[in-house]
Amino acid sequence: MSRERLVSPELISKEEEGFNRTLRPASINEYVGQKKVVEKLTIALQAAKQRGESLEHVLFHGPPGLGKTTLAYIIANAMGSKITTTSGPALERTGDLMGILTNLGEGDILFVDEIHRLPPNIEEFLYPAMEDYKVDFVVDKGMFAKTINVPLKRFTLVGATTRAGNLSAPLRNRFGLFYHLEFYTVEELRNIIQRSAGILRAQLDEAGGTEIAHRARGTPRIANRLLRRVRDFADVKADGKIDQQVAKDALKLEGVDEQGLDDLDRNFLSTIIRTYNGGPVGVEALAATLNEEVETLVDMVEPYLLQQQYVSRTSRGRVANEAAFRHLNLPFPAVGPRTLFD
Repeated sequence: MSRERLVSPELISKEEEGFNRTLRPASINEYVGQKKVVEKLTIALQAAKQRGESLEHVLFHGPPGLGKTTLAYIIANAMGSKITTTSGPALERTGDLMGILTNLGEGDILFVDEIHRLPPNIEEFLYPAMEDYKVDFVVDKGMFAKTINVPLKRFTLVGATTRAGNLSAPLRNRFGLFYHLEFYTVEELRNIIQRSAGILRAQLDEAGGTEIAHRARGTPRIANRLLRRVRDFADVKADGKIDQQVAKDALKLEGVDEQGLDDLDRNFLSTIIRTYNGGPVGVEALAATLNEEVETLVDMVEPYLLQQQYVSRTSRGRVANEAAFRHLNLPFPAVGPRTLFD
């Protein structure tokens, strides 16, 4: 079964989405991290404004929770444009998209989250809209069918995806600007946490912010979520003051350890090591042993463990690396899992 996790990079509730909106920076100068993306996007925005043109279509790709939606709103603010938001799974019929496109004004932003999940008929309907700013809409059926050519105002499509490889080549080729978002450093996350604490009027010192940042798995969304939990703990247990020890105590209570791993992460590593002798083991077997869905392990657990080199994916299955043994305080065997590749 899937579960809500404190360290999940995905949004876990509508309430959290509204909360994050209050913390979202409004301008690119306030945006922390992603220096290369910010520099290139700043140039593209300034050039478009100087020429009095709408921005080229933009595709943001990278793991969830890194700021793709935030950057879409920053683009809208920078261009002085209205932004309309939707998602790939929400667009099922061409009529749904037709209504959105015809209501866009000159230079407006259409933000499509999870754009890799657009149905094929919607994707094909988008091609002439992106390329020629017009759509062909078919009315009636059979011998009475007529095609109406509908002109559109020049707009900017901003797409966001966690799986750029799942985008079709025709759709991908219609984007002019591509930006890959990477995980954040501890220093960048600490700056984000301190900024959020200021907005929330939380009493946070630098050591407390650093402690939270270390456990935020390189992801601002997780950092802000952890800050909320630590703030609640501090309000009840520490007169609202968040220092390093308060942050440690709060996150220990939540089951988030020094490296940002939670119970599911540790169980995942422990199962590979204890049950399957360090691997290799197939993800289906791991899912059955842990009583979790394969998608949960692949999409929500493995990415961070792979990035931190706790596990490796091989053609024969998942293998626990030495870092996983060390993290669980287990001896790394002299003849370890790697000999299984020989």
